[in-house]
Amino acid sequence: MTADPGEGPHMRQLLGAYVLDALAAAEARAVARHLQSCDRCAADYVAVAEAAALLPLLSEEDLLE
Repeated sequence: MTADPGEGPHMRQLLGAYVLDALAAAEARAVARHLQSCDRCAADYVAVAEAAALLPLLSEEDLLE
């Protein structure tokens, strides 16, 4: 969890793991609760989820470029 100066704690650093279901259950619940009340992190979540959805479209050749 990170904090921006002058603002409460945010969850941006955990969003990638959250999207990939790579967090422990308690941590995933904390992120889910946070996303319900933080528009800024919710918008970041959408961007991360969209990027993660594209990962299966990459080939090994794409990764070598």
